[in-house]
Amino acid sequence: MSETIASVLNNKGARIWSIDPEATILDAIALMAEKAIGALVVVSEGRLVGIISERDYARKVILQGRSSKDTHVREIMTSSVITVSPEKTVDECMRIITNNRVRHLPVMRGGEVIGVISIGDLVRAIIAEQAATIDHLHSYIAGKY
Repeated sequence: MSETIASVLNNKGARIWSIDPEATILDAIALMAEKAIGALVVVSEGRLVGIISERDYARKVILQGRSSKDTHVREIMTSSVITVSPEKTVDECMRIITNNRVRHLPVMRGGEVIGVISIGDLVRAIIAEQAATIDHLHSYIAGKY
C-alpha cells in the first residue's frame, strides 16, 4: 500500500513558498535560489493562479532572450496547474507527474494550497517504503517474526 501525500507532507514539512504574479522573474529566481527549491506557487489575493519553475525560466526567459528584470512572473508562469489532494497516494502522484511531465504538484485542501510535492519528495518516499519492506523481509527470513 502506498503512502499518502498527507504523510509525505508531515515528514517533509508543509512550508509553502509563493510569489505574486506581478513580481519580476529576477525576484522569483532569487527566492528559489535562497530557499533551494525548484518552483514557486503563484498566489494572487490568496488564490493559486499558477506555478513557476526553473524550467520555465530556462525555456521562457533565457532561451527567448528576455530580461529577468523586465519580465513578470505572470508572463511565463504555468496557469493551468495540476494539483492533488492530500489523500492521493505517492504512487498516484508519481503517475500524474510522469504522465504530465511536471516536477511539482501543489497540494490543495478546500481551495487552499497546503503544500507542494516534488518528484524528489516522491522518490524519497518510494525509497523509504522499499527500505522498510526489505527490512521486514530480512527480519522474516532471519526468523525474527
